[in-house]
Amino acid sequence: MSKQEKWFRFGKSLSPKRVRGLTVASFILPLVLWSAISYIPGLWHPEVQIEKVGDSLYFDAGDRVDVETFELENKNLQASDGVPMVGKRVNPVYFPAPHEVVRALYSAFVTEPRRDGEPWFHESVAHSVRVVFWGFLLSSLFGVPLGILCGVFSYFSKLIEPFVEFFRYFPAPVFGALAVAILGINDAPKVAIIFIGTFFQQVLVIANTTRTVDFSLVEAAQTLGAKPGRLLFKVVIPAVLPKLYMDMRILLGWAWTYLIVAEVVGTSTGISWFINQQAKYRMFDNVYAAILVLGFIGLGTDMLLGALGKQLFAWEDGRRSGFGKMLRKIKPAPAEA
Repeated sequence: MSKQEKWFRFGKSLSPKRVRGLTVASFILPLVLWSAISYIPGLWHPEVQIEKVGDSLYFDAGDRVDVETFELENKNLQASDGVPMVGKRVNPVYFPAPHEVVRALYSAFVTEPRRDGEPWFHESVAHSVRVVFWGFLLSSLFGVPLGILCGVFSYFSKLIEPFVEFFRYFPAPVFGALAVAILGINDAPKVAIIFIGTFFQQVLVIANTTRTVDFSLVEAAQTLGAKPGRLLFKVVIPAVLPKLYMDMRILLGWAWTYLIVAEVVGTSTGISWFINQQAKYRMFDNVYAAILVLGFIGLGTDMLLGALGKQLFAWEDGRRSGFGKMLRKIKPAPAEA
């Protein structure tokens, strides 16, 4: 087998070593590109940061101007026998270098708020996590059972899914003003927007996944005399539970995407509020740091859920659950006769 075939085998999985290497590369490559644009002189750097203003009356030291503006001003100064400006090529302030974002990632947690009464950054992060948690929990409490019923029984499917299909095309943000009018200006409207953005998609996704159950299992249970309730809880749900778990991991990511929209509604805390505040102050390194925190929380949560799923549904890979092994170890020895 050639090297090319080892990497590009149609419909075949790669070796674990290659998978780990590509996973690392997927993070390294964007970082390399970002670093190249930030640190290699002349690769982009469309602005000049003025270090000495010379005889210019229009600019101050520290100002950032376009290269064309800088060169035109210096040309005019030289034409009038004035002292030209001195500056260095830089990227726009909205595109900070990686080390500036890393520094902001630390300073955001240890720097006091600018105004009294404003939340610390970690308090804003915790607030956003709570909003997503309650929005996704409430959506799941209603959406998962309803999706399963729609996937199993045609009665529920025909009664509920047509309206859900219609309603899911309404963007959740359009209900922002209505949610504030009904629920007030605290966290309730934010939770409501995440609920609306997640619930209707959740019903359809869960219903379609439930329909993938192997019908031969249902027929076998029916042959043995299983009633509808027993079929649902003993056959259908256990058969599709690993897939439903994967759906929930994906839907949790959707809930996070609606957080940004939800926190625009009359908010004075949360990650979105922090991002908007920092953008007003033109502290874009803090903006990138907050965005990275969102990514870390989302990826970390998904990795934890993925690890938990491997234990809960170990039979999918032909393994025995670690929980099962642990229970066998603590199982009391039989009493001696």
